[in-house]
Amino acid sequence: MADEVGPFSPPAAGLNASIGEALAWLDRHINLEAIESGKAGRHALPTLERIAALCKVLGDPQSSYPVVHITGTNGKGSTARMCSALLASAGLNPGLYTSPHLESINERMAIGGRTITDAELSRELAAMAELEVFVGESATWFEILTATAFTWFAEEAADSAVIEVGLGGRFDATNVADALVAVVTNVELDHVDILGPTRAQIASEKAGIVKAGSTLVLGEEDPDIARIFEAEAAAAGAAAVWCRGRDFGAERSRPAVGGRVFDLYTPLSRYEDVFVPVFGAHQADNAACALAAAQALFGAPIGEEVMADAFASVTAPGRLEVLGHRPLIVLDSAHNAAGARAAGAALSEDFGGNRVLVVMGCLRGRDPADLLRGLGPELISTVLACSPPSPRAQSAAAVASAAAALGLATEECAGVAEAVERALQLAGEDDLVLVTGSLYVVGAARSLLAR
Repeated sequence: MADEVGPFSPPAAGLNASIGEALAWLDRHINLEAIESGKAGRHALPTLERIAALCKVLGDPQSSYPVVHITGTNGKGSTARMCSALLASAGLNPGLYTSPHLESINERMAIGGRTITDAELSRELAAMAELEVFVGESATWFEILTATAFTWFAEEAADSAVIEVGLGGRFDATNVADALVAVVTNVELDHVDILGPTRAQIASEKAGIVKAGSTLVLGEEDPDIARIFEAEAAAAGAAAVWCRGRDFGAERSRPAVGGRVFDLYTPLSRYEDVFVPVFGAHQADNAACALAAAQALFGAPIGEEVMADAFASVTAPGRLEVLGHRPLIVLDSAHNAAGARAAGAALSEDFGGNRVLVVMGCLRGRDPADLLRGLGPELISTVLACSPPSPRAQSAAAVASAAAALGLATEECAGVAEAVERALQLAGEDDLVLVTGSLYVVGAARSLLAR
């Protein structure tokens, strides 16, 4: 039918489409972030063919600047932000592509610290709609957004790009770029239905971002897992492998007012008493990976003042982010057991002495009991269970049941807003309210609390 609207149909207003029209067109594509594994048909099959075809039509914009490519189970978003800040502080104009977003899709791409505007994003998506017909097959939501970021970076004269993997690595849409530096923060069990049930299988997928001539910055220290990456680097013809604990790392990490202080070292330099305004001991390892990645890209040390200015400017929305005091309100997007353990350690070390009320909602496929055990049931006084604003949401009743089984006081709430409101009603001035369990929960809470 002539008036049928499908993924190939561009916004009615063409290149003059509004942001609403452009996003409506984007949302007509398969979005693997919003549907469960096994329900996406052929679009869920691992392939780089669609994104490669789309980028070819666009002139392969991802090849017009050097790329730092970052994967890992946890910490890759913070590491990407830190690395981008280091490149910018050193005088570059880096593009930054991260996912998922908390509140606005615009958060996913920035150049030199400037987030893409609605007008720019709508123009880029409208142009993408005009070109998609030449690919021969509808791309996925994430593939289109990835190609959009690559194109915008090229058009706006970004001279480098820091790219966060969406999922895994080998067949992730971002892997159409041949990075000069490949970074792996760590490997834990996550997305096992897609990447495999063992850490070794997950590592094999993440190792796929290592390319010929690249430097691998390996943050995972488990020797059995590290060997998988080292073998991949050798097979790919990587130029070098830098291993955390051997070639680079962080030492003497300790809490400070408003963040953390630690020492950092790389094969090229050493820095003492580095301050970063983020919380959690794990952020020292992320900073070490970011610094090593930036120096590997430059092939030279970064000046101490440049380094200090860069780290002092870092923000990490939704990652142990403090959004209120008396009571202390902390948002953390931990959604797997390893992330919850890191958040739990921060509750004791960075925010010690507070009674903790937890607002928690999870997606299906996550075990809320694992997250609560990671946080530390002994620290938690009450769990306010809610359901994330997502088609993949797990019920508040399931979260509440898991909390009750651990002997925790719990209440079911209709939604995130109600859970946050109830937590603030129950909390005393010296208590801590932690919002966690899912990026969707954290994003919704942030929209309420950051106003």
